[in-house]
Amino acid sequence: MTQQDQDTPRGLVLAITAYVLWGFLPLYMKLLAHVPAVEIVAHRVIWSIPVAGAVLLILRRTKDLREAVRNPRMLAMGCVTAALISVNWGIYVYAISIERAADAALGYYINPLFSMFLAIVLLGERPTKMQVVSILIAAAAVLVLFIAAPAPPWIPLGLTLSWGFYAYCKKSLPIGPNQGFLLEVLILSVPAAGYLMYLGTSGEGVFLANARDTWILLAAGVVTAVPLMIYANGAKLIRLSTAGILQYIAPSMIFIIAVFLFNEELDQSRMIAFPMIWTALMIYSISMVRQMRRR
Repeated sequence: MTQQDQDTPRGLVLAITAYVLWGFLPLYMKLLAHVPAVEIVAHRVIWSIPVAGAVLLILRRTKDLREAVRNPRMLAMGCVTAALISVNWGIYVYAISIERAADAALGYYINPLFSMFLAIVLLGERPTKMQVVSILIAAAAVLVLFIAAPAPPWIPLGLTLSWGFYAYCKKSLPIGPNQGFLLEVLILSVPAAGYLMYLGTSGEGVFLANARDTWILLAAGVVTAVPLMIYANGAKLIRLSTAGILQYIAPSMIFIIAVFLFNEELDQSRMIAFPMIWTALMIYSISMVRQMRRR
């Protein structure tokens, strides 16, 4: 057996740790609810660079990154994935700041189903009947939100679309996930640094205005880069079906935090949509496990 055909204890610990850390992320973002989302994203970019760079230096895996920077095609694809991940971060931070964490959870619940849809449409994969049913139920849930919700579900849809296309485009980057992440934040560092310099000179920035916000923003690099890198290494040591099921940990934690800690209210449309999405995910998971067993 190869490592992809079995779950290793180390892989399970790493993957679960990453998802749990992502699940707690709303608590960190809530501390910065008074800070504009764009400013937070800029700090996530800037302070991720030393963390991601240190990891690559320790692991001695900087060669691929140097080659990517010299390759125009790879650099262009890195710009695309960097743009998509920055949009995803921005929507997520904005959702927490306006007390819509439950919508963020909904977006990440829908994401695996949308990724499967992209695989069918763009990669020509043949779905099973159960997978088709799960996609149709998810589509019906989104339709319910558009028809019955007080406002269109732009937050969950934005998170789903940005992360789904990010994951799809990421496959075109022929470098490791850690190197790819550092490439993305290096690309984003140019506009991020420019924006933060503008805020600093205009006196509108939060950074250095007070000790509390400064330290929290400095932690953005660790909060952003560490879970991603932990997951990147853990995903190699567990089965695809296991990774697919474990990914529900984060949105489930976000949903619990939104309802029970942030006291967010769910309107009737979302009380209908969430059970529909959970049903679709259950059908999807069963189908995925059966496929892996047959293989």
